Amino acid sequence: MKKTLISVGVLALLLAGCGAGTEPKAHAEDAVAHEKHWDYSGNGPTHWEEFSKTCGKGIHQSPVNIIPGKTMSMDHSYTLEMHDDITGIVKVIDNGHSIKVTPEHGGSISLHGEKFNLLQFHFHGKSEHTIDGKRYDMVAHMVHQNPKTKQLAVVAVFFEEGKANAVLEKIIDNVGGSVKIDPKDFVPLKTAHYYHYIGSLTTPPCSENVQWYLLKSPQTASKTQIAHFRKFYVDNERPVQELHDRHIESN
Repeated sequence: MKKTLISVGVLALLLAGCGAGTEPKAHAEDAVAHEKHWDYSGNGPTHWEEFSKTCGKGIHQSPVNIIPGKTMSMDHSYTLEMHDDITGIVKVIDNGHSIKVTPEHGGSISLHGEKFNLLQFHFHGKSEHTIDGKRYDMVAHMVHQNPKTKQLAVVAVFFEEGKANAVLEKIIDNVGGSVKIDPKDFVPLKTAHYYHYIGSLTTPPCSENVQWYLLKSPQTASKTQIAHFRKFYVDNERPVQELHDRHIESN
């Protein structure tokens, strides 16, 4: 099924230690094993600039707080078509930061006539973006990339407590394995209303020029499903960032 949205949208940093030429190999490997890595606690968001300067110096960072009454009308040149309706096998892993789902053969979206392929989608125990200061109970970020320009476009699907979600149940039951799903099955049926702005990745390296699309209609997940995801990650959300000179568009 083809869905149309009007408007649309990680790199790991590993630093290898270098020892003296006479240092035993085991020592070098041990140094790498103990290399600092970003997280949401000891090496949390306030320390992310140590892993990527953009996390601290960037002025177009994500997530942001969206105030509906202060948005602009949509620029309709940002018409997005979703073609993620492809049933196939996906791999479900706990990558140390979130539950990540990677399709073997993903779908795509179109923006400005350019194709963006679905790379993966992952979950946060609470939404990172806020609406009038409110966080949703959970969020899925569907990450797409233009194969030519490498630009990213992320579609955010909010979840609130309610009826159980069949796709989430399959994902929960197969962490560490593979399962057949159709990504479009957890995208809301009503996709004509959303927020759009240009931001960044919400984890290091915090790269900017990411097209963000936040669907206004949330999906539901049962209390049990939300609790299950939060057994893995409940606080894996980056604090809200300053909007600076950017504008939020709404449709």
